[in-house]
Amino acid sequence: MEQLIWAASAECDPATDIICKPEFVNELFETPVIFSIGGFDVNRAMLLMLLAAVVVVGLLFFAFRKPRVVPTRFGTAMEGLVGFVRDEIAVGIIGHDGIKYFPYLLSVFLFILVGNLFEVTPFINFPITSRMAIPASLAVLTYVIFVFVGFAKNGMSYLGGIIWPKSVPIGLRPLVGLIEFVSTFLIRPLTLAVRLFANLVAGHVMLTLLLGSGWIFLSHVADIGPRAAIGLGWFLIGMAIFFFEIAVAVLQAYIFTLLSAVYIQTSVHPEH
Repeated sequence: MEQLIWAASAECDPATDIICKPEFVNELFETPVIFSIGGFDVNRAMLLMLLAAVVVVGLLFFAFRKPRVVPTRFGTAMEGLVGFVRDEIAVGIIGHDGIKYFPYLLSVFLFILVGNLFEVTPFINFPITSRMAIPASLAVLTYVIFVFVGFAKNGMSYLGGIIWPKSVPIGLRPLVGLIEFVSTFLIRPLTLAVRLFANLVAGHVMLTLLLGSGWIFLSHVADIGPRAAIGLGWFLIGMAIFFFEIAVAVLQAYIFTLLSAVYIQTSVHPEH
């Protein structure tokens, strides 16, 4: 029987084990180095990050390089997507000042969207946002922007409004101020990153287990007989989740961008 072995440890016996557990759990999450440049290791996740950036630039370039009175279907779709981020997220959430942050929000939305959709892209099947470093980096960037904007536009009153909220009864201000301080400067970037990371990891693991298990059973029908039918059920469930993950990829890109706009809005207009 042709065996499928994932991260096999020294104790794994290919003659009897179809799937072997790894010797170290980290083996399931580490991305092997593909090549090195001057001592700098380049892995698959890095290449896919670069590919996602190239795809985003390519989409915008080919959609808007030649403005037309009657745009193509592709141009119309991209105009609708860009208009949605500009009108419904940037301006819709932040207000008229939102147009200044529109390029950043559009870039984040498209990069996350493309990176998420790599999960269901044939021959890739790997969402780059399932590596914590990427959502964390984007969350830190959003954090730096809204904190910088808060102090730049409002001075120290930005911090004062957080730790001593005047809209709260005076007896509760110390407690609410402490909660708001921790929420603004610690919880926001953490939850922003973990939300995106956890959703994409969960979907990626489910697809891998269901489709992988289904394929193992179906491909060994000659050896295990009728029991191979179990694989058909796993495979069908996996395919259903496959299409569901497309919706998750779009939704998570939208949520990350929306929350980024909300956080920036609280810095631009802290009185709201």
